[in-house]
Amino acid sequence: MRQSALAALIAALLLSACHPAPPQAPAPPIPKASEKPVDAASKKYRLAGVVFQEDMFFQLVLLGMRDAAKAGGAEIKTASCSNKLEKESELINTYVADKVDAIIISADNPTGSVAALKAASDQGIKIITCNTSLDADFPATFIECSPKDLGTKTGKAAHEYIEKKLGGKANIAIVQFKSQLAEQSLARVGGFKEALADMPGVTFVADQDAWLADQATTKVTDMLAQHPELNVIYAANEGGTVGATLAVKNAGKMGKVVVFGTDSSQQLLDFLQSPDDILQAMTSQQPVDIGRLSVEAALKALKGEPVDKKTTQEGILLTRTDPEGLKAFAGKYGQWVAGTIDAAGGGFGAMADKRKPDQPVESPAERPAPKGP
Repeated sequence: MRQSALAALIAALLLSACHPAPPQAPAPPIPKASEKPVDAASKKYRLAGVVFQEDMFFQLVLLGMRDAAKAGGAEIKTASCSNKLEKESELINTYVADKVDAIIISADNPTGSVAALKAASDQGIKIITCNTSLDADFPATFIECSPKDLGTKTGKAAHEYIEKKLGGKANIAIVQFKSQLAEQSLARVGGFKEALADMPGVTFVADQDAWLADQATTKVTDMLAQHPELNVIYAANEGGTVGATLAVKNAGKMGKVVVFGTDSSQQLLDFLQSPDDILQAMTSQQPVDIGRLSVEAALKALKGEPVDKKTTQEGILLTRTDPEGLKAFAGKYGQWVAGTIDAAGGGFGAMADKRKPDQPVESPAERPAPKGP
């Protein structure tokens, strides 16, 4: 009997050895409070916004960024590099050290800004470009208002004016900013000229670079003296449009020389409604929307959602011949400017806090032309 029991025990042991029980999965570790997994959709992202100068256009871009960040539950810090490439690099390096999740930037230079931003991208920081592009493909997206559209719409308004008021003939001077941002400036001027290409009576008699108001006032004053036949001026940006309008007024050329411009400010809106009849039309960008779209794209990219490589907006044409449209835009612009006054924090917000909605925009310090190779 004992031998039978022993034999049965040995057989059972041998059978168990041949068919071992499946291994048990280890119990999952209990995560510490600080090790809770973060859902990309619910994480509070930290963003940085960088622009290259402190004019009203960029204050409105930053207003849009702050609004979108607040709506998206994100934190954002904003700053301007004041047209200084080395300062821009310092800001980027600071934000990298601060471990922000994304940098949204209107770059100072399409090539000179690449190195610092590429280093940030290599650290896993999402790069979003707006208004000015980079000569690189690592940014998640680029958002702008079409520079050609800005010029084309103003050109069409000039076409109508020249045809109806000047008998199809005009001697035109160009005020642009190609030594500052060549691609943007040439696209705007190209769009303007293209709109007038079917007018044989149009002659372009002068072309100068002057993107700041004081600078443009001086250069346009000289052009008016050198070209007494001049009767139309196209300015490709805000400062140029302000300076050209003031130069015509200072020279007493009201009724003889008219201005067509680009961008918008409270000062330009006042000029467009002035009885002196100098500024006839301008095409405005949508800076608040550019800022909002840029932050929204950053948050999508951080959450792994698809983002278009490029988003292009159209400009808004404002003319004396459409007083209702001008009035509606002026009301919207006033709300934007009030938003920059009320906005808390953000780079050079203190500068905006001191400006009233009807106060002209100060010109930024003159920006040096990019160095050649």
